[in-house]
Amino acid sequence: MCTSHDHDDLTEAAQAGAGRRSFLRATALLGAAATAGLALPATAEAVSGGRRPNPDSRRFTLAVMPDTQYLFDGPSIDKAPIEASLRYLLEHGKEENIVFLSHLGDLTQNGAEAEFAAIGEAFRLLDRRGVGYSVLAGNHDVKSSTTDQRGSTPYLNTFGPDRFKGRKTFGGGSPDGYNTFHLFRAAGREWMVLALDWRLSDKGYAWAKDVLAAHPKTPVILTTHELVVEDDTLSDYGQQLWDQLIKDHDQIFLTLNGHYWPAGRATRRNAAGHDVHLHLTNYQNRYFGGAAMIRLYRFDLDRGVIDVETVSPWILGRAAKGLNELERQEIELSGDADRFSVEIDFAARFSGFDPVPARPARPAARMLIPGTVAYWRFDQPVSGTVRDLSGRGNDLTQVSVGGGSLGWSGDHHPDQPGHGSLEFQGFKSPLKGAYLQTVDKAPLNSAVFKDGYTIEVFYRMPADWDPDHNAWAGLVSRRGTGGAAGKTGDDPDEPLATLSLSNDREPQWAMRPLNQQGIATNWGQETPLETWWHLAVVNDGRHTTLYVQGCPVVRNPKATAVGITSVGLPWLLGGYTYADKIDQIFHGRLGDVRIVERALPVTSFMTH
Repeated sequence: MCTSHDHDDLTEAAQAGAGRRSFLRATALLGAAATAGLALPATAEAVSGGRRPNPDSRRFTLAVMPDTQYLFDGPSIDKAPIEASLRYLLEHGKEENIVFLSHLGDLTQNGAEAEFAAIGEAFRLLDRRGVGYSVLAGNHDVKSSTTDQRGSTPYLNTFGPDRFKGRKTFGGGSPDGYNTFHLFRAAGREWMVLALDWRLSDKGYAWAKDVLAAHPKTPVILTTHELVVEDDTLSDYGQQLWDQLIKDHDQIFLTLNGHYWPAGRATRRNAAGHDVHLHLTNYQNRYFGGAAMIRLYRFDLDRGVIDVETVSPWILGRAAKGLNELERQEIELSGDADRFSVEIDFAARFSGFDPVPARPARPAARMLIPGTVAYWRFDQPVSGTVRDLSGRGNDLTQVSVGGGSLGWSGDHHPDQPGHGSLEFQGFKSPLKGAYLQTVDKAPLNSAVFKDGYTIEVFYRMPADWDPDHNAWAGLVSRRGTGGAAGKTGDDPDEPLATLSLSNDREPQWAMRPLNQQGIATNWGQETPLETWWHLAVVNDGRHTTLYVQGCPVVRNPKATAVGITSVGLPWLLGGYTYADKIDQIFHGRLGDVRIVERALPVTSFMTH
C-alpha cells in the first residue's frame, strides 16, 4: 500500500534515480581509485558511509560477476578491472541497496596459486567491509574432469568455507568445501544464494537437498558455472542439474551461470507448475576479457519485477582520460540479453512453499469509528434488505431492471474487513441489471456533510468489462439533479454526486458542493481489470481529495468545495442516474462501503 511507507518510497525512488544519474560521475573517481589503490579501513564496517543494506526495503540489488579468468592468467594478471567493480559495490551499496555479490566461477585461467593469490587479495576489499558474497569453482579453477570430491586445490585454499566463517551471510559449506550457501535479508524476509561447484557429485546433490530442506520457506537463487548454453537451451550437465535438483525444488526461482557466451536466457516450468528463470551471463569474449563487468539484478517487489543491467565500472572509470575504440563499445551493454526486465509476482511465485497468510475478516464493530453514518458489507448473499451496520438506519433495498439480479462471491480485496462481495451484472443497451438504494426515510438521504466526509468503497472489474456497455456506472451515487437543486451550472441533468468509472476505467468523483453552482470533479488514473481496488473520497470541509489504494491522485482540484448538495432523495450502490432516471448499472464486484461524516486520515481507512 502507498500509505504505509510514503516517505520511504519517495526516498528509495530518489535513491534509485540517483544511482543511475550519478553513476557516470562517480565511476570516474572509482576507476582512478582502483588504479591508485584507495585506502580502505582494515576493520569490518558497514557498506557505504557506515550503513549496511536496508533489509526491509522492497527494492534491493543482487550483483553478479561472471568469468574473470583472462584477468588472472599466469604472468598476465591485472586486478584493476575487478577492483573497480568491487569498489563500485562499496561506493553504491547504499543508494542501490546492494545486498550481495555472486561470482559465477572461472575466477582464474589456470587455477594456479599465484592467480588465486591475486584475485583473493582483490576480494579482500569486500572482506574488510564485511560485505556478503559467494564464489564457486569453474572448470578453469580446478581440474575439469573432477567433481566436488576432488580434494585440496588452490581454489579451496583461497575461497573455501574457512574464508567465510563468521560472515553474517555465510550459512555453511559442504564437507568437501566446494559448495556453499549464503543467507541475506532483503524486503523483510530471508533469501538464499546456493553456490554449487562446477560438477556436483552424488554427495553434492544430497548436501544441496539437505540445505533446501532445512530452509523450506526461503526463496533460492542457484548459482553455478554451467547450466544454460544459449537462449532456451540447457547444456547436458545443465539438464542433469535441472532434473536432479532444480525441477523438484520450488524454492529455486532463479539460476545464474557463466561458462558459455554470448549471454542468454531460458525459462522452464518446474514440477510445481511455476516458472524458473535461468540466466547465462559471461563476457570473457569481449574487450579486456570482459573487464570484470557486473550485472545488477534490481529486485522491486512492489512492481513485481527484476530489472537487469550490465555495466563495466572499470571502463567507465577511465572515461575521463579518453576511451579507445573498443572501450567505447563496452561501457554499458544494452542488448536484449544484457539489459532486460523479468516480471515476477513474488507472492504468487513463492506461495507454494511460503504462502502469505490471508488477512482475517474484522468484526463490523471495529469499522464503526466515530462519525460513521453508514456501513454496508456483504459477507453473505443478499436476500431482502441490506442492513446498515452503523445503526443509523440507512438500510438498502434491491432494485431490479430488465429482470436483472445481484449475485454474491467470497472474493474480496485482501485488506477488506468483510470477506465477501456483491456481483453486479449491469449492461447498457438494453439496460439490465440490479442495484441497491437507501430506503425512503434513511437519514443519509438528507445529509449535506458541511463539515466534511469520507466515502470508501472496494471494487473489482471483470475481464469482460466493456466500455461500450459498462462505462460510467456509479459505484456510489446520489439521486437528484442539479436542476432540481437550483444549481444550473454545467449539465443540470447530471446527478448531485457520483463516484463512477469512466470509459478508460478511471475513477471519477463528480458532485455539486453547497458553495457553487457547477460540478466539482476529482479524477484518478486507469485501474486495470481483474484487480481489487480501494477508493476513498475525503473532504475536510473545504477541499476534496480522491485516494486510490491510499495514494492521493494528481487531479484533485484546489477549489473550495463545501458539503454535498441534497434534495432528499436516496443514495445508490452500483447505479447511476441521469435526469433522475437510472441510466447505467455497474458491472463487477463491490465490497465494503463506508460513509463517515468527517475527513479521515489515511491511517483510518478500512484498509488499515
